[in-house]
Amino acid sequence: MKETTVITIKDVKLKNPIMIEGLPGVGHVGKLVAEHMVEESGADKVVEIYSPHFPPQVLVMDEGTARLVRNEIYVDQKHNLLILVGDYQCATSEGHYELARVYLDIAKKYGVKRIYTLGGYGIGKLIDKPRVLGAVNKLELVDEMRKYGVEFKENEPGGGVVGASGLLLGMGALENIEAVCLMGETSGYLVDPKSAQAVLSVLSKTLNMSIDMSALEERAKEMEKIVAKLREMEKIQAGPISADTDLSYIG
Repeated sequence: MKETTVITIKDVKLKNPIMIEGLPGVGHVGKLVAEHMVEESGADKVVEIYSPHFPPQVLVMDEGTARLVRNEIYVDQKHNLLILVGDYQCATSEGHYELARVYLDIAKKYGVKRIYTLGGYGIGKLIDKPRVLGAVNKLELVDEMRKYGVEFKENEPGGGVVGASGLLLGMGALENIEAVCLMGETSGYLVDPKSAQAVLSVLSKTLNMSIDMSALEERAKEMEKIVAKLREMEKIQAGPISADTDLSYIG
């Protein structure tokens, strides 16, 4: 395979739909949200995307068959949504730009006027109540998103937004497509369904749609058990602090 290949599975007609991007990333936050939306809405797959910029591998299914890694776009016609999900982002900078162009070309084909990109904001520690941070490509979107509880903080995220979630904002602006990035705080160490819940809660409000979150809640409860065990291990490894210990270095 020498170039990215886009295969149309099903032709659909939409009027000014919204695109949701939820590809793998920090904490798999965006991926969890997008896949949950596909599952809950019963969305139909309309596009498959294959690219030499994806890792050189196949995925082996439960029944033993193998398929090339790919990204996919689903359509939720009831809520007028295009949902981008998939197996991987890209291994190279060139690939990230090429695939972002492919996603934007598909968005333009369907008449998309706004894109929501979803991801995790890794803070390097376990967290109980994740915030949802935002980035937008038009200033007027800041006040709109703040109404839904999205936080905009100076130097957060530090270093900017990488991958499809960032490029769709920057490149989308060149195509006059509004774009909002919603990032759930996460440790960055684990798949984080609690952070995904926080992002989905905000997203569902912006879209004015009701989404059953029970499946995500169950996953979050299971992950909380794992986190509790990790915290207990941290306490054991840290050990007791003696009365003679110099604590002047602790801020």
